Amino acid sequence: METPSGAPFGPVLTAIITPFDSRGAVDYGAFWKLVRHLLSNGSDGVVVTGTTGESPTLSNAEKVALFKAAVDAAGGRGRVIAGTGTYNTHESIEMSHKAAAAGCHGLMAVTPYYSKPPQSGLIRHFTAIADATGLPLMLYNIPGRTARLIEVDTLVELASHPNIVAVKDAVDDISFTRTELEALPQGFAVYSGSDSMTRDIVEAGGVGVVSVASHLVGPLVRRLVEAAATGDESTARKLHDGLTPLFTALFVEPNPMPLKAAMSRAWAEVGEPRLPLVPASEETLGMVLEALEAASAL
Repeated sequence: METPSGAPFGPVLTAIITPFDSRGAVDYGAFWKLVRHLLSNGSDGVVVTGTTGESPTLSNAEKVALFKAAVDAAGGRGRVIAGTGTYNTHESIEMSHKAAAAGCHGLMAVTPYYSKPPQSGLIRHFTAIADATGLPLMLYNIPGRTARLIEVDTLVELASHPNIVAVKDAVDDISFTRTELEALPQGFAVYSGSDSMTRDIVEAGGVGVVSVASHLVGPLVRRLVEAAATGDESTARKLHDGLTPLFTALFVEPNPMPLKAAMSRAWAEVGEPRLPLVPASEETLGMVLEALEAASAL
């Protein structure tokens, strides 16, 4: 389970969906198979119970069961990063302890949402999670969903913690990313949190991506990261341009609605999203499948 220098979890992680059966219960069998599939198709690891995994609708017991299933499925062949962060610091710490006990290799903690804490609150929140276990922690900076940006100065202060090793940057602003890359200490990893930003972020000095599209085009996402990382600009541009219609189609409706519809058609049945999300429209599914077909020629 070796990883390139600078990428603590490997350069390609998949923010894995949570399959549900026809009754709406977690389909752990399908999940186990999907972890194996992803690790065999370009991913170095999986991020479990993140946004794409519909974490807001999962019980804590379901999350822990998913941690255990992912570790079992990975079987030492890839890393399992547990999404344990919530807007409740105490609960985040409790879930981090359970992820460590389940054998996960790392943690991801999203910016606390809804409560909109100040930067000083973010520092105390993330530090408390990082102190809770010996696992490496990835911060998740996604102000579009949380209504709170982790500012660069805050990231720099948090980067001094020995357990805080990376940030998933879903700010979708390459100027912000370049500023943070310049300010952060050497060895602190910046991952793209948006497939559409992967080329720009890796070329700017990021180490990889936490991907959604890798469910469907994992080997191509890996080629994109490798080309951008090695300075192969023409290949990176070709792959980025060829995959952009898919990156776009997967977010025409809220994630993971389009992805789950496409996976049920292109891989295996993964069920409908849980309310308040709903199944993607046929029009959106058609866009994803058309873009997927075009990507197959890359």
